[in-house]
Amino acid sequence: MDDAQNAQLQRVIQAQHGAAASFARTVRVHRGAKPAEWDGMVHVFDLKNHPSAARAFAWSSPIAGGNQPRFFAVLQSNQIATPLQAVKAASAAIRKWGAKGTP
Repeated sequence: MDDAQNAQLQRVIQAQHGAAASFARTVRVHRGAKPAEWDGMVHVFDLKNHPSAARAFAWSSPIAGGNQPRFFAVLQSNQIATPLQAVKAASAAIRKWGAKGTP
């Protein structure tokens, strides 16, 4: 992972979840057997001083028809313990609330 992408994902985690983050590792996630399903790298960050999570999973993904990526930062929890679960949770939220976060 390059330093610029690392810094961008750290800023996303700080903005969305209010915690400083330090890079731990990168995990490749391939979700599904169909070619159209998501396949990418999820970056795992250790959090500092977050009240309920020790880790965050973060990644970027292209937006269809756009030239800017969309950034995701999902906190580790009892229900979301792995990078794959984080990607599935983000996908479910988009299906439920739409790409802009509104139903």
